Amino acid sequence: MSQRALSPRAARPVALLIALGAVAYTAWVLEVVVATGLNPVQTYVSELAAADQPLGGLFRAADLAAGLLVLAGALPALWSGERSRRTVWEVVGWSGLALFGAATAVDSRLPLSCTPTADPVCAARETAGLVPATHTAHAVSSALAMTGALVGIVALTVAARRCARPSPLARVGPALVALELAATVWTLAAVAAFEAGRGTWALGAGQRLQVLLVAGWLGVLALTVVRERTVVRERAAVREQTVVHERKAPVHERKDSRG
Repeated sequence: MSQRALSPRAARPVALLIALGAVAYTAWVLEVVVATGLNPVQTYVSELAAADQPLGGLFRAADLAAGLLVLAGALPALWSGERSRRTVWEVVGWSGLALFGAATAVDSRLPLSCTPTADPVCAARETAGLVPATHTAHAVSSALAMTGALVGIVALTVAARRCARPSPLARVGPALVALELAATVWTLAAVAAFEAGRGTWALGAGQRLQVLLVAGWLGVLALTVVRERTVVRERAAVREQTVVHERKAPVHERKDSRG
């Protein structure tokens, strides 16, 4: 990403918000230590936040926090700094993250009423259209959230790669993009198989890998933003010291230094 696409003053809060959003987005890993009654290999991640689940409120709150934090980090990145220095990839990437944050927050307010992959009765009711409209709305908001995430991941990784200065995102971003796309294909195939009545195809594992990679990429993005802020400030300090030195130097030394 370009040095002046994001102002140094805005960089630290943006990085902090994105990092906190990444942490909140991984709240589902609590199922490793907390009994949820759901099989993580077979069930949707969003089923942890279903209305009929005992810990549903906790996971919905975590999703809401994750969405709002990422949205709050993406918007300043879009509007601060020198807009003329931004590339199309940066604008598209931060816009994608803003969509991801907004849709994730909305998604948390549209929970499933039951767990279709774990409860055959729920699955039958969903197939017959006897579940609340929030099931359909949840599917739409989830799709928008992941679309925004994919757009942000790909576009900002391309922007980092096109920048002359190396960064954490430029180094590891391409690998994360490849893994994320593979996990997304796995998840979509598993969802199609489940809806066709052909089993879950380890749907839960694929989707958990998908969202874990999103969180990991967000962490790398936050680190990149902080690193770029440090580099910009260091270069500004060097320029300031150079100006001060030139002002203090005798006139003949200035002429000699300039040739």
